[in-house]
Amino acid sequence: MQKVEPMTLYGYEKLQAEVKELKEVKRPQVVKDIEEALEHGDLKENAEYHAAKEMQKIIDNRLAELAEILGNSQIVDPSELAHSKVSFGSTVVMTNLETDEEVTYTIVGGCESNPDMGLISFASPLAKQLLGHEEGDEVKFRLPGGEKEFEIDEVKYQEIVFECN
Repeated sequence: MQKVEPMTLYGYEKLQAEVKELKEVKRPQVVKDIEEALEHGDLKENAEYHAAKEMQKIIDNRLAELAEILGNSQIVDPSELAHSKVSFGSTVVMTNLETDEEVTYTIVGGCESNPDMGLISFASPLAKQLLGHEEGDEVKFRLPGGEKEFEIDEVKYQEIVFECN
């Protein structure tokens, strides 16, 4: 069964840019570093050679990982989705029923998540528990700090800001 990776166009382009950087800049530099290290002779005690080979392995693994993610990606434009219920791209405003603290999260693709900015992956435990709920629902979450109960105040679409300026 193919695992679909929903993401915005921003996330897709960000991953493509990383692939381009790895293929056109970083990997050629590592190959050059390996060639230079080979010129030093004895490979058993050649730290530069071993470090460059390790870096090459890391880059190749990341390229394979990115190829799989991009191959399974499904670009979704959240502005075209209904947000009467929590779905991909929804911004959810909730109030902690115990502390009255208000929190806001936007559900995005895994490669786009940034919890410090309120962007959570659709695959995260919190997002999975939110999906399908609507304004007025009370939802109990099992979080690392224990169980917490929130009321969903608002479910909406708003333009997603992925980076701080």
